[in-house]
Amino acid sequence: MKEAYFTPATIHSKAREMLCEVQGLREQHANIAFDARNAAVLVLDVQEFFLAAGSHAYIPAAPAIIPGIKKLVRAFKHVMNRPVIFTRHVNTAPDAGMMAVWWKDLVSPDSTLSSISGTLDTTGCQIFEKHQYDAFFGTELEPYLRNMGIGQVIVTGVMTHLCCETTARSAFMRGFEVLFAVDGTATYNADFHRASLRNLSHGFALPVLVDEILEGLRA
Repeated sequence: MKEAYFTPATIHSKAREMLCEVQGLREQHANIAFDARNAAVLVLDVQEFFLAAGSHAYIPAAPAIIPGIKKLVRAFKHVMNRPVIFTRHVNTAPDAGMMAVWWKDLVSPDSTLSSISGTLDTTGCQIFEKHQYDAFFGTELEPYLRNMGIGQVIVTGVMTHLCCETTARSAFMRGFEVLFAVDGTATYNADFHRASLRNLSHGFALPVLVDEILEGLRA
């Protein structure tokens, strides 16, 4: 079920291949384009729970997306002075709900695996704790974005077909334009990743490459 479909050596070619597969769907929404003055980056759940090889939730493809996310975080924070928002997924018995029924083994707030990866600079960034797939559910993410005047969100992080896809759909339903980073998200295997890209491209989000966003910032 798990596979390293992204590796440092293959992520660029593989992501372009996946983008080409949904290019027709993407072109239907050509009226949506990256707008640096209106955008924020969401970095979902890039925690040791998913990045540590010894964790049962380890995502083999996840390490390959970290360099691209780091570039986005650095560019938004230090070049454009635009918001970067991190989420940290944790659960306790009262807030787990169906997560506990479905997954049984959850990441607790006091677990060493619950921390956001030290490879990412969260200094000066807003961090929201969440308890469900949807980063908007039961959090202050939406009012924070509204107060910051944000109309467009770029979704990155893990897992593509769970928290990332659910959050992208939720952002769309709240009236935000959604850009979904093909090579800035990862999950357990390529089938899950491709399915999310196809579903989101049809009705919820514009799939993009990290380099496209960085080029848009430079422009």
